[in-house]
Amino acid sequence: MMIQISNLYKKFDCPVLENLNLTIPDGAIFGLVGINGAGKSTLLNLLAGILKADQGSILFDGKSVYENWEVKKNIFFLPDDPFYTRNTTPRNLIQVYKTFYDFSEIDYFDYLAKFNIPINKSMYNFSKGMKRQVFVALSLAIKPKYLFLDEAFDGLDPVARMTLKKELIKVQTENNMTVIISSHSLRELSDICDTYGILDAKKIESSGEIGLSLNKYHKYTMAFDKELTEGDFDIDFVSFSREKRIINCITKLDFASMQNAVSKFNPIILEEMNIDFEELFVLEVQHRGYLK
Repeated sequence: MMIQISNLYKKFDCPVLENLNLTIPDGAIFGLVGINGAGKSTLLNLLAGILKADQGSILFDGKSVYENWEVKKNIFFLPDDPFYTRNTTPRNLIQVYKTFYDFSEIDYFDYLAKFNIPINKSMYNFSKGMKRQVFVALSLAIKPKYLFLDEAFDGLDPVARMTLKKELIKVQTENNMTVIISSHSLRELSDICDTYGILDAKKIESSGEIGLSLNKYHKYTMAFDKELTEGDFDIDFVSFSREKRIINCITKLDFASMQNAVSKFNPIILEEMNIDFEELFVLEVQHRGYLK
């Protein structure tokens, strides 16, 4: 049971996605990341069956999503800027969505209460974060099999972000939902996602389990009794910076290998530090030349 994307191609004025291949297992919380304009929103619209692929396929448990109501009724897609009218309130918003989804109004209003959202006021005057919280509450109440969130944390204050992460993990665990989240808040994604994909150069260039991918890289702080340059070491550094006798670097060497590689310089300090998901993303895109 999975989402299988094969040889996906989508063009508007020019190609946006090309030869994109990706498998997302059932029950995953998948973080979709990429630089601005990489095509994340386009991919989510294709996954939701809103857009049609020019070439390739998107299959949910072997079934095509586009123009397939049996598949689409199990999907809830929250775009970056969802539609509402000047007269829409959180209370009457449910009348539109109850046409398409069977969900608990009690749960919906409970989530709104947790976000401290007034239910009878026009959403037109809400801040972007408040509007986002209303639709997040709706998506959690619907409890779809597949939940797609575009810029899930955009506009949310720290308390709202914490509430969203907590409630999302709870609903996902209880219902074995497959969640795909696109966000620039990579530190937030690392708190809740177990898998990820980096959308780069019109395709998924890197994907997998976050924990395993983070273990590919090792970050060190070193200090020596003399000033050393990158060329003094027989090490393939991913990144290297020096401030007099203090060196900060990232490599693929584990601690024992790193210790052996620098032992001839008798380091005063050799400490390994954790790499987070945001640093992993920067390393991956930097490796492909975007941040040079």
